[in-house]
Amino acid sequence: MPRQPCLTVLIGLTVLLGSSTHVLARSQGKPMTIPLWPSGVPDDNGLSGKEKAGGCIGNISKPSLTIYLPEKDRATGAAVVVTPGGGYGVVCMETEGKQIADILLPHGIAAIVVKYRLPNGHHLIPANDARRAIRTVRHNATTWNIDPRRVGVWGFSAGGHLASTVSTVFDAGKPAASDPVERQSSRPNFSILFYPVITMAAGVTHGGSRHNLLGASPNDSLVKRYSNETRVTRQTPPTFMLHCADDRAVPVENSLRYYRQLVAHNVRCQLLLFESGSHGPGAFRKNPSWLPAFEAWLKTRGAL
Repeated sequence: MPRQPCLTVLIGLTVLLGSSTHVLARSQGKPMTIPLWPSGVPDDNGLSGKEKAGGCIGNISKPSLTIYLPEKDRATGAAVVVTPGGGYGVVCMETEGKQIADILLPHGIAAIVVKYRLPNGHHLIPANDARRAIRTVRHNATTWNIDPRRVGVWGFSAGGHLASTVSTVFDAGKPAASDPVERQSSRPNFSILFYPVITMAAGVTHGGSRHNLLGASPNDSLVKRYSNETRVTRQTPPTFMLHCADDRAVPVENSLRYYRQLVAHNVRCQLLLFESGSHGPGAFRKNPSWLPAFEAWLKTRGAL
């Protein structure tokens, strides 16, 4: 019997259940923040000056990683690189960063939250930062008590677009690179996408994300390049997705397009569709049945 490519689709659910290359990070509750590029960024996004502080951070030109490690007696060895949303105009490090680490840590999973640079007309830069984050986790795997074969990515909204970008366009590393971090693979072992922007197609995408990433009038080639449903292959990692039918910011069609391509390419996947919850963290906070489904999926990935 052929293997079923997709585990489950749940539709209409509401509320059912209540500069060094190695860096020593601290344990649970005491995160450590390190520069993503200790020797300086390799490309310039044209932003300068102070960041715009807050729960969502703007004007980011110096990317960093905030590392949350579980207690050693609880650690499973799995890690998730978290890419918060913010429409490629800000990065929401609190609600879609720290609070996501609070979900992962009790499960024994390390969380590495990426404060990635904003594109500001330089479309390559956010994905360069996200790939660098994945490589950095693998490079520090021994130090951080992480299995380099169990490194996933979890993205939200525009951060979901970023996570799906690195899940569809990746490399095995550059063995001859002078920087040892760059020798590591940038392919996630699994991918988690919550209410993600997927396509850049007009009328379906999130307009702000498209404008901030690609500019006011992107050509057709650039739109296709960042419409990640067109980039799915059999090598795309297993994927868990969540979206709400009443999402007016990022239409659910984004997740459906990606899901269909995962099915078509026989990629293991699970999609949770909820009747209501809108966009943002309310999508999963108002639908708590997502968590046991998520935990079960993580077990199938060997993360729990």
